[in-house]
Amino acid sequence: MAIILNHTIVPARNKEVAARQFAQLFGLLYNGVGEHSVPVKVNDTLTFLFQDDTNFESHHYAFHVSDAEFDAILQRVKEAGLVYGSAPWSADDKRLNDWGGGRGVYFKVSDSHLLELMTVPQ
Repeated sequence: MAIILNHTIVPARNKEVAARQFAQLFGLLYNGVGEHSVPVKVNDTLTFLFQDDTNFESHHYAFHVSDAEFDAILQRVKEAGLVYGSAPWSADDKRLNDWGGGRGVYFKVSDSHLLELMTVPQ
């Protein structure tokens, strides 16, 4: 049996706002607040559980996506007015990278988490 990550907790200043933003950017369903967290199903095996917190550091979440998903998510990032860039150290240069022969981009969401999209896994 392969080891599969089932869920992870994503700290947020406002779990509902953060979950809505993530779901909207990634084109995922937002189904509302759960018992202790706001779940957003990323795919068949992974759920992000957004939980309120006031003391947390920025996390990095990297997603391997298809070219079509990349284009759609990046368009929503731009429409939301979020800054984006080609690397973790230049997440605001409005450029893409071509690491591994694909396309990649980084952007920060409202809770300062750094999200990464890549069309070729690293």
